[in-house]
Amino acid sequence: MSKNIAIVFAGGVGARMGSGLPKQFIEVNGKPIIIHTLDIFEEHPDIDEIYVACKEEYIRKLQKMVQRHMIDKVKKIVPGGATGQDSIYNALQAARENNTPDSIVLIHDGVRPCISKEVIDDDLACVKEHGNAITCTPLFETPVISEDGKTVDEVPPRSKFYTAQAPQCFYLGDVLEAHAQMRMNNPGYEGVVDTCSMMKMLGKKVSLVAGPRGNIKVTTPEDLYTFRAMIQYRESEQIFGFANREVPSGLKK
Repeated sequence: MSKNIAIVFAGGVGARMGSGLPKQFIEVNGKPIIIHTLDIFEEHPDIDEIYVACKEEYIRKLQKMVQRHMIDKVKKIVPGGATGQDSIYNALQAARENNTPDSIVLIHDGVRPCISKEVIDDDLACVKEHGNAITCTPLFETPVISEDGKTVDEVPPRSKFYTAQAPQCFYLGDVLEAHAQMRMNNPGYEGVVDTCSMMKMLGKKVSLVAGPRGNIKVTTPEDLYTFRAMIQYRESEQIFGFANREVPSGLKK
């Protein structure tokens, strides 16, 4: 029977955060960022299983966190690899053991804890209709092209540019086949920044799903402050009923 599976990679070392602690384990409002992320998939009624790739030396730590916070859908935590794509591949291989090729996988960053139920719903629907789904947001600033990094050579139209985020979603069989092709011809995943770029390098057609600007990746101290502010806003909304008031632009789609 096909399932909907979250593949979460949490192999960062937190170099840009400057804390010395991998950023996925930094606590915000009493919970590590990775647990905030896993909670979203745990609570979604259509997500059946979760597989996590983590740096090997932190697996036991993460297992304890998962147990403490009762994330019951986590079926396996596997060691990460040399690259982000190696880590994703390891988690996909673990998911393959108990699932059919027509299961849907939602590949997600462990430090992207602000996705909504609606985004997951839209991604699942897009995979069923088009075979895959890449969560994206329109680019709100003016893009420029510079050959030397000093002068502007071209200002392409902003309306054609989007920022790829996560989840990035595929049928399990399709994404495993893509990894097999890539690992045969480019085992180091050179030039592959995410699964979307890998699919395009292999000539696959991928479909876009509109996501919210608030779907941030917590990478720098500034991102951490933004995440904390978003949690405070959501808590205020629940307590004081701000749902019908103007939503801050950073949280709008």
